[in-house]
Amino acid sequence: MMNIEQLYAYCLKKKGVTETFPFDDNALVLKVQGKMFLLTSLKSWEEGQPTMNLKCDPTEAEYLRAHYENILPGYHMNKKHWNTLQLNKGDLDTPLVLKLIDHSYDLVVKGLPKKLRETL
Repeated sequence: MMNIEQLYAYCLKKKGVTETFPFDDNALVLKVQGKMFLLTSLKSWEEGQPTMNLKCDPTEAEYLRAHYENILPGYHMNKKHWNTLQLNKGDLDTPLVLKLIDHSYDLVVKGLPKKLRETL
């Protein structure tokens, strides 16, 4: 399983990504061109119960929830478009998590106005 530093480094390598703490000093939100694609609780990592919320295509989200017991409807999010991943559980390996981060990032980029997409 990846640690918070690896997650952070992986995401910040993507074009246009910024980190924010819009809610409190615990909830790390990663955005591309000002739009959120990942939310995680720093406290959850410190407590050994890391989770993250990722945007997901609704059809893919349903598939993932049906096939992975540790992918749940997005906690405190629009459950149609967001999943919560419980990372300390056995069925979510690092390649899958990275793929889902990429999917979330790509969905947000795809939804950006053309002018903003062109700056990436």
